[in-house]
Amino acid sequence: MVFGQVVIGPPGCGKTTYCNGMSQFLSLIGRKVSVINLDPANDALPYECAINIEDLIKLSDVMSEHSLGPNGGLVYCMDYLEKNIDWLEEKLKPLIEDHYLLFDFPGQVELFSLHTNARNIINKLIKKLNLRLTVVHLVDAHLCCDPGKYVSALLLSLSTMLHLELSHINVLSKIDLIENYGNLAFNLDFYTDVQDLSYLQHHLDQDPRSAKYRKLTKELCDVIDDFSLVNFTTLDIQDKESVGNLVKLIDKSNGYIFSTIDSSAVEFSKIAAAPLDWDYYRYPLLCLLPIYSLLI
Repeated sequence: MVFGQVVIGPPGCGKTTYCNGMSQFLSLIGRKVSVINLDPANDALPYECAINIEDLIKLSDVMSEHSLGPNGGLVYCMDYLEKNIDWLEEKLKPLIEDHYLLFDFPGQVELFSLHTNARNIINKLIKKLNLRLTVVHLVDAHLCCDPGKYVSALLLSLSTMLHLELSHINVLSKIDLIENYGNLAFNLDFYTDVQDLSYLQHHLDQDPRSAKYRKLTKELCDVIDDFSLVNFTTLDIQDKESVGNLVKLIDKSNGYIFSTIDSSAVEFSKIAAAPLDWDYYRYPLLCLLPIYSLLI
């Protein structure tokens, strides 16, 4: 089995920084990591990628040849990749023997909530290469400071979860910067656990832009509550403990934690139901170095 992450999220949420920091962290705890860049608009990569979609197609070429804007160009690129999935499969085959995979996808949210091309690409790779992938959906933590934007982030997360139908972890990224955007209306737990959204209504009513959509907002919040699927974990990519906690969540989600355990179904069940403070691996001494020191 081959394990990995599908990293998605809106533009500016920190996907590329995440892939860079996560790849270094995983390398330090002894895993062979390969980063696959599937964002044809990302031409300034801070990490060394094993596979780059620009070797197949470039967004700038698509935009100039077909007179498309960046959004239409990205949809075209994903369609082209889907039709040429054999190219990606051949590139991945040498890596799947012993590498952990990080897929860095474009930031256009429509690709993961409306269009089917990205979902089809992921599903074909899962079936043909026997991959065990978890979607890591990054959302900028500063959206919690604005009730309207927070509800929008919840809707996007829910829509993406239902559309992709994969193991899924929603992450509030850049949590270390959240204080720069003002005070939160509630404790952070309210936003990560997605507690009773009716409490947001008072704060939404204070914004004249949101007040006239009160009924619509209430109905949308009811939809989120009815599904009861969305919650968040937090991430500071420069903090090794924060990254380590997220890795534990991901490993439990895609089954990596079970891959080296030879035990009974009862023991598997105990591990699956256990809290996240298990110690199934130990960080080497190098892991005591802060991640931010590696990013300088």
